[in-house]
Amino acid sequence: MGGHLLLPSLLLSLPLTAGWTVSNCLVTEGSRLPLFSRFFLVCPLDSSLPFLAACNLVTNLTQALEVVPQSVEGLCLSGSISVLPRDAFSNFPGLKVLGLSLHLTQLLPGALRGLGQLQQLSFITRPKGELLFLPSDTFDDLRSLQHLAFLGPCLDRNLSVRLPPSVRQLAVKYSCLQNVGVLADIFPDLVRGPSSGDVWTLDTLDLSHNSLLKMASPGALHGLEVGTLHLDHTKMEAAAVVGLGLQRLDALSVTYTDTAELPAGAIAHFELQKLNLGSKQIRPIAPEALASCHSLKSLGLQRSGLTELPPGFLAAMPRLQRLNLANNQLRSAMLCMNESGAVSGLRALDLSNNELHTLSPATFSCLPHLQELLLQGNQLVCLEGQVFQGLWRLETLNMDSNPLGALSEGWLAPLPALTTLNLLDTHMVLSPAWDFQGPESLRNLRLQFPSGPSGVTLSLPTRLTSLELHAVSGMKPWKLSPNAFPLLQTLTLKGWGLQLEAGNISESFPALGQLSLLGSSLEALCSQDTSSFFLWQLPRLRSLSVSGDGRSPRPCCITGLPSLQELKLKALQSRARPRPVRLEELVGELPSLEVLHLSQTGLETLSAAAFQGLGNLQVLVLDWEKGLVLDDSLQEHSPQMPQYLYILTSSLACQCANAWVGPWLERSPRTYIHIVSRQLCQPEAGGGSKSPLFPFLWSHCPKTLGLELFLGSFTLLFLLVCLPLLQEARNSWILYLQALFRAWLQGLRGQRGQSKRFLYDVFVSHCRQDQGWVVQELLPTLEGCPPAGWGLHLCLPERDFEPGKDIADNVADSMAASRVTLCVLSHQALHTPRCRLELRLATSLLLAAPHPPVLLLVFLERISRHQLPRYHRLAWLLRRGDYCMWPQEEERKDNFWAWLGSRLGQPRVRKTVIQLLADDI
Repeated sequence: MGGHLLLPSLLLSLPLTAGWTVSNCLVTEGSRLPLFSRFFLVCPLDSSLPFLAACNLVTNLTQALEVVPQSVEGLCLSGSISVLPRDAFSNFPGLKVLGLSLHLTQLLPGALRGLGQLQQLSFITRPKGELLFLPSDTFDDLRSLQHLAFLGPCLDRNLSVRLPPSVRQLAVKYSCLQNVGVLADIFPDLVRGPSSGDVWTLDTLDLSHNSLLKMASPGALHGLEVGTLHLDHTKMEAAAVVGLGLQRLDALSVTYTDTAELPAGAIAHFELQKLNLGSKQIRPIAPEALASCHSLKSLGLQRSGLTELPPGFLAAMPRLQRLNLANNQLRSAMLCMNESGAVSGLRALDLSNNELHTLSPATFSCLPHLQELLLQGNQLVCLEGQVFQGLWRLETLNMDSNPLGALSEGWLAPLPALTTLNLLDTHMVLSPAWDFQGPESLRNLRLQFPSGPSGVTLSLPTRLTSLELHAVSGMKPWKLSPNAFPLLQTLTLKGWGLQLEAGNISESFPALGQLSLLGSSLEALCSQDTSSFFLWQLPRLRSLSVSGDGRSPRPCCITGLPSLQELKLKALQSRARPRPVRLEELVGELPSLEVLHLSQTGLETLSAAAFQGLGNLQVLVLDWEKGLVLDDSLQEHSPQMPQYLYILTSSLACQCANAWVGPWLERSPRTYIHIVSRQLCQPEAGGGSKSPLFPFLWSHCPKTLGLELFLGSFTLLFLLVCLPLLQEARNSWILYLQALFRAWLQGLRGQRGQSKRFLYDVFVSHCRQDQGWVVQELLPTLEGCPPAGWGLHLCLPERDFEPGKDIADNVADSMAASRVTLCVLSHQALHTPRCRLELRLATSLLLAAPHPPVLLLVFLERISRHQLPRYHRLAWLLRRGDYCMWPQEEERKDNFWAWLGSRLGQPRVRKTVIQLLADDI
């Protein structure tokens, strides 16, 4: 028992290893936010902030925030808190973005006090529609607040909340709002002004996704100036906006509303510059409605059911610069039909996902200022060079997802300013028209390999900075012309349709900084020997992303890239023949690597050996990996571990090899380790119940005894040092302590395996002088076959001890393997060293074990209490039924055997004994 009391105090003296964690929170640097964007969808944070945190399942705000670093500038909380207490975020004065996805119903006064630097605040309620009570002075301390959003909660119209003068963006979405006029009651400053009746100006007022919003009280927002008003997904009509009394409105978005026609009145009243209308079958646009659109600079009519455009459409909007006609049923795009020859100032035109089959030469003849043309998702089969005649300022052309089969010769010649061209998902056939040398300014090219004879060389512009090539399944690889690409910085290859010589890669792409290999078999990029390594040597490559096709039979070790800073490996596991891999099989010598992201690679073991060539690694992300084993060698490698380790949507193996991870997470101060989801263990095959991983492993795995071994060895060393000071120090003490220590360890192991079956029923301790009584009296009865005997299995030292093994080890192992210890005592036994050792060990286990084992004493002769050494005076510790005197009279021997049989043979007694031993061992 004393040994157990030492554990808490000695734990404090243990050295800490490297690692720290924040319960239920994901902490990351803003620059790494793209790696974890899906965990910040509830309340998106700004990637420009240096330090971010997202905490979920928050039930106690104080406890949740205690472990969050106070240096975070962006914080997202998700949980089930209903009341926000006073000074809730007083420890985070530098907070700039705060998202509260809680079940808040009330904010106490002063709840947001101390957040003077907060710029963006969002209240997100799930389920939607819960009433949120706000004190009138809720936002008084938020002098820097610019963006305030209520997404889900319902606000009472009698709140009269004061808005900070700095607010420029206000959003009330997914709420119970039915009348726009209620906003003036909730936020009186909108119509009174922040002070002295000044006009309030909002850059954005977002009332979208309020399914009950359909009314607008006349003059409800009188005097308010708004840059952009969003009414999408409401029952409002655009015409009702005129009556709100807004002093200024520049842009209006009314998609998915009841607006079924061009709101000419609203456009003319506010002289709108931007209108976004669509997602409903609108009526044909009347000429008089177009006459009111002269102020528009941007018009969105996507998903409006348009089949044709009215005559003079562009001529009526001389200031129009952006036009979105995507996702309609247009079969022709005759925008230039005016006979006057007037030109339009249109700069961006989106005709994607319509039903265009052909383009006449005059289609874009009146658009000399056009810079962006989107034609993807149509039915265009061929293109003539005359179509683009006059588009000498066009910079972006997207022809993706068109069944283009042929291109006229020199079709790109009229586009000298073209910088970006997309020709993915087409049906092009190799022809002389494949001459991309026309637009000298072309820098970004996305191209699907055309069909053609095998072995043909593909010639591409050499001044490209970005190139994406897609291969069709089953096609033979193309050869790339030997020309170098001195400016190419980004290369994306989907499928393996390009034949490249490994030795010429660095010469062909000397400036390549970002490489993406999508759906490609890595065999073409790996050596063919047993050491399989990455063949491409690119001295300036900084980012490499590899997404496999599920057919690679073996891993490919990415190595030999001295400038690589970010590496992403995904879906490298073979679906047909999956095999577990180690990290060192995937990643080799990469001295500049900072970010390593692994997803579905088949990674099974992570050990210190994997980091030998990754001296600069800062972030390691393990995503969608199953059955991970973190080798305990990582403890010794702690100073060289990456600063951040994320285990996302992955599971740790329920194996004893992971038992050390739990304490490491709790005590490690350097490496931040985040494990998404609650890790569970299923202890038995087919069992329905599951236990938390780390507590289960700590209580069931022998390998978790590292701490106990240390404490035990420390205690043993301390006792050995003190032995000369003890009054009764003898050589037998050493054997006794060794045996006691081994029995204690085996007892602990037994506690972690309660289903253990004992090798022996009874361990019999006796001296050589009493061997005759044991053999003649005890052995026949206990080991004899029923019905004369009891059929038990005894452990006798002379018969069952392992030859050549140390006597202390034999005693400790045999006692641990026996259900009951039976000590046969006489004067000779008390003077026998081995019997004294066995009795000491049995007595100590009886005193020290949490659940004492069964110990029975048989006295062959009367022994006075005073004749027993003081460490044997245990009669007062035993129940009367645990010891008995061997009678000399024959008529009393039946009582002795009845006593012994009741202690060894009755089912109820046997069950109790086994349970006690199982709890102790």
